[in-house]
Amino acid sequence: MANHKSSDKRILVTAKKNAINTARRSAVKTATKKALSAIESGDKAAAIAAVRNAESKIMKSVGKVTPKKRASRKVSRLTQKLAKMA
Repeated sequence: MANHKSSDKRILVTAKKNAINTARRSAVKTATKKALSAIESGDKAAAIAAVRNAESKIMKSVGKVTPKKRASRKVSRLTQKLAKMA
């Protein structure tokens, strides 16, 4: 139980940010999985679209949920797999 008004506010803000960050992380994972499955299916057009979408989600998460270098590494690995598909 919070003893100060500011403590109550921090609890609410933390809960809100936690929900937002969880949703961001989940969106990145979902987009990455969709891109990988599209690459494995062999459909070039769908794979390109899925990788673009995943790249967008990953780069939007930079600084909020994902460190910059980790995001770059994920994008790089996805594009390498897409290139090998061709």
